[in-house]
Amino acid sequence: MKPSLIPAEQASRFYRHWLNADREKRESEIQSLIHSPLHRLDLPALLQHEIGNGYSLPRAMRRIRNLLICAIIERDLSGKADLSEVVETMTLFAEFAIRTHLDSLYEELTETHGTPVGAHSGKKQKMIVLGMGKLGGRELNVSSDIDLIFVYPENGETVATRSGQRTLSNQEFFTRLGKRFIKALSEIAEDGFTFRVDMALRPNGASGPLVASIGMVEQYLIVQGREWERYAWIKARAITGDPEDIETLGHIVRPFIYRRYLDFSVIDAIRNLHQQIRADVVRQEKLHPERSNNIKLGRGGIREIEFLAQMFQLIRGGRDPALQDRSTRNTLHILAEKRQLDEKTAEALLNSYTFLRDLEHRIQYLDDAQTHSLPSNEEDLLLVANAMGMHTAAELLETWQKHREFVSGQFDAIFSDKSGSHDQSKAVIPQPLLASQTEEEQIHFLQTKFETLDFQDPESAARRMLAFWKTNRILSLSDNNRAKLISLVNSLLPELRNAHEPLVTLGRLLDFFESIARRTAYLSLLTEYPAAAKRLLHMLDASEWAARYLTRHPILLDELLDARTLMAPPDWSFFTSELDSQLENQRGDTELLMDTLREAHHAQLFRFLAQDLAGGLTVERLADHLSKLADIMVEATLREVWRAMPKRHRDTPRFAVIAYGKLGGKELGYASDLDLIFLYDDDHPDAPMLYTRLAQRFITWMTSPTSAGILFDIDVALRPDGASGLMVSSFESFERYQNESAWAWEHQALTRARFCAGDETIGNRFEALRNRILRQQRPPAWLKEEILKMRQRIHDAHPNHSGLFDLKHDAGGMIDIEFIVQYLVLEYSRQYPELTENFGNIALLKMSEKLGLVPKESGEKVSAIYRLFRKWQHQIRMQGADQAKVKPERATEQSNEVKKLWKQVFGQPSN
Repeated sequence: MKPSLIPAEQASRFYRHWLNADREKRESEIQSLIHSPLHRLDLPALLQHEIGNGYSLPRAMRRIRNLLICAIIERDLSGKADLSEVVETMTLFAEFAIRTHLDSLYEELTETHGTPVGAHSGKKQKMIVLGMGKLGGRELNVSSDIDLIFVYPENGETVATRSGQRTLSNQEFFTRLGKRFIKALSEIAEDGFTFRVDMALRPNGASGPLVASIGMVEQYLIVQGREWERYAWIKARAITGDPEDIETLGHIVRPFIYRRYLDFSVIDAIRNLHQQIRADVVRQEKLHPERSNNIKLGRGGIREIEFLAQMFQLIRGGRDPALQDRSTRNTLHILAEKRQLDEKTAEALLNSYTFLRDLEHRIQYLDDAQTHSLPSNEEDLLLVANAMGMHTAAELLETWQKHREFVSGQFDAIFSDKSGSHDQSKAVIPQPLLASQTEEEQIHFLQTKFETLDFQDPESAARRMLAFWKTNRILSLSDNNRAKLISLVNSLLPELRNAHEPLVTLGRLLDFFESIARRTAYLSLLTEYPAAAKRLLHMLDASEWAARYLTRHPILLDELLDARTLMAPPDWSFFTSELDSQLENQRGDTELLMDTLREAHHAQLFRFLAQDLAGGLTVERLADHLSKLADIMVEATLREVWRAMPKRHRDTPRFAVIAYGKLGGKELGYASDLDLIFLYDDDHPDAPMLYTRLAQRFITWMTSPTSAGILFDIDVALRPDGASGLMVSSFESFERYQNESAWAWEHQALTRARFCAGDETIGNRFEALRNRILRQQRPPAWLKEEILKMRQRIHDAHPNHSGLFDLKHDAGGMIDIEFIVQYLVLEYSRQYPELTENFGNIALLKMSEKLGLVPKESGEKVSAIYRLFRKWQHQIRMQGADQAKVKPERATEQSNEVKKLWKQVFGQPSN
């Protein structure tokens, strides 16, 4: 902020009048204050000084207030204080004045009427003064009133502490206290006032009681609390009161403000509130033209920035406590950190907010008036411009207009009404819904509409649509949800022209809508964000599996809002730190922890799904991402389970999770289960019992269905001795088993094993053991025989009578390729240690060709076939098939090439 071009006396008539009343003394007082930040002032010392000079508490507080505001004006206009210092100083002074006056008046009242005591608890009662608005957000203006709500813990009555005291009900006691308190702060006396007090935000407003018990507040918020009150209560902050009572009140208020789900219905509520405020401002400006150009409530003003920040809080604050901050500036910073707002946009909003608040203060400095409008006369407007460091009023107005346009543009991008944005002339579903027609008339009507949309089978589409509208779930919708749903259907149907199979995609879309029809938040999200609705349709069109996944987890709609984050490559450090932060906030509640893990995993998986369907990921790259995601989730789950374990003997378990199979080989798919084993290295006598319990609880956390679904299915069959073996193994027993008792197929499995999570020392020991085992000398004939027997067992377990080629299990398929690689690793890694690196089948095949272990070009060819088969398998499964099978002629050339290499390696054909 530029320093003022004019001195404080010229910029503020209030300052000049205050100074002139006793210039020499007051100039000295100002000079003693302005060389240090004012939010560090010793307010109690200032008060004692004034009281020592013979002033009563109310008058002393008013004198401090005037001195403080003049010091703020001096420091602010000279460039010594920034916005943070100004608002923090005013907030601290307001808190000091509230506590000091309340303590004094409470003491006076108890002297007359005794001490208020709760009828239920028997505890002494203290009044909770809630600071609302900018006081609650610690961003108070210099000439602002203070919005307050008075709450007392519970009903009861005062208990006399001496004879002659007249007892009162707690309600009456605290009502008297509240009235005296307001008078002490706001009554205009010789030195003005300390603060104007506004109580309009209390339950039932001006028609409600001045004070309310915690029980009354709870009843009001549950039964009568309105959407706009959620917005107001975001800022609520207790300035006085007993900590236990404040916590009790917080447990009541937080669920009213913040929903556990993503609450996009608040956009419409805030839009309506904003329209009411704007209408009132316009009405006031017509009645009082001098109040035009309102920089707080007008277009592109302070309130629009506050609404933007608080919209994100109301939508997401219930799921992310970091967003429950009361400060607008802090919230904008947090939104940028959380990547909910683009960093440049957040920074620009902060710059506009700072400019507008600075401008607001300079307007108020003129006469210490609670005004938010630019002066209507040219002289005062020039004074304000000069105080802003600008030479002309035109320069000020131009700068203000730029900020105003930016803020209003950001506001409109979110809050403009999109519900009626589609072409109503092409609506397929009128409102009310075909109520007066017979079923055949309805089908004919719909069929005609689908014909205009160029549907290939309009009759089938019409019947499918009519069946949707006649389901019980849709028929029982509220009018509001029905209207939203009709609007959504009508807006998306024209998009089906571009679908691969319009009728199939229509069915998926209607199935999805049926699953979310009663969830106002999801309907609101898709209504408010048309681009997200179109992305939804494209995903449903692209994949049956994606359609099912979204239907199971509609909360993932949130991920469709921003194409940049949806399509961005994973930032694993950010993902991990964000997950850790969310888990830290939920500790102590097992179900919430499990849901948090599931929701984080589902959200990241969904981003990969969107990128995959858009053609942005190869199968290999996708598998790498999914495997890394699984590693993170395993690590986080293991850590949280151990934290929740009773009687654990150390802070960090000496315990490791080893991944086998697809996770071990980093070839994980969307729905793959995890093949895991558990190792520990701990001499504590209770270690076997504790780590067995840890493994069992870990599996429970992973596999148990919650409201958010499951995390992963877990398979522990590859542990030593399989199903008959122990759940966890000490490292020594695992090593002994691998050296002395393991079957050849278990060493095959070891080729795709790796350390996944837990104790890295155990992990390093496992990797070293794995290398030693894989590099052992083995009789070649015996090894081939063992691998061929295992291949036959798998073949027998998966008979194929379909007449199609099974990409995975049939001869010449993916398992043949995997077995070839495993044989090459077990046979030749003693001679070529690099084969034991966990590079994956494709890289190991190419390496084997370079080492001369397979015929020239066969490694390249078969690795390309493996990649192709994985791609086909992935495409088929994305359309909802459980098994990946193709017409034999489609894969004949490739399967023959695999069979050829199989015979070259093993000396006999694959079955």
